[in-house]
Amino acid sequence: MRQGALERLVRRAAEPAAESCGLCAVPLGERHDHVLDDRDESLLCACRPCVLLFGEGTGHFRPVPARRIRLDGVRAADLGVPVGLAFFTVADDGAAVARYPSPAGAAGWPVDPAAWASAVAACPPLGGLRPYTEALLVNTLHDADERWLVPVTDGHRLVAAVRLAWKGLSGGARVRPEIEAFFARLAEGGEP
Repeated sequence: MRQGALERLVRRAAEPAAESCGLCAVPLGERHDHVLDDRDESLLCACRPCVLLFGEGTGHFRPVPARRIRLDGVRAADLGVPVGLAFFTVADDGAAVARYPSPAGAAGWPVDPAAWASAVAACPPLGGLRPYTEALLVNTLHDADERWLVPVTDGHRLVAAVRLAWKGLSGGARVRPEIEAFFARLAEGGEP
């Protein structure tokens, strides 16, 4: 094998695999849409035409909205969050579920319906949370006080960031800076 061919092969192997649409397999760019499959709540990367074609009302796929809004009026403690970092989603019937990052992935528990109703009353934008596809993201770690309405993909990105940074029993030195960087990008208006 010639030197140039070997270098190209090594370079190609080092490059991350290009993502493709989970519905039609067309290659996707770095920034792309997502849909949620109602059958198992899995998230799929999607091209814009598939989001429009298979969007809400046309089967079991739901487009994941892109809005990110900083919220006031809801306190994590009022929702029974036993940890300082969690995201909340709602089902079609309005039942809320909380999930928090752990070294094993997202751990979750049901939210008390009365507590969720109080949170929605205190923070009206939560009443417009789109089922399964949007989340209330809460960070109260290390004196932080952040609450965001975000695409559910952001909650899963945070879980992935914590999992990748976690070392040992307590998480190690890399977890806190990773969480802080995640929320800094969110505050700057970027995709975390």
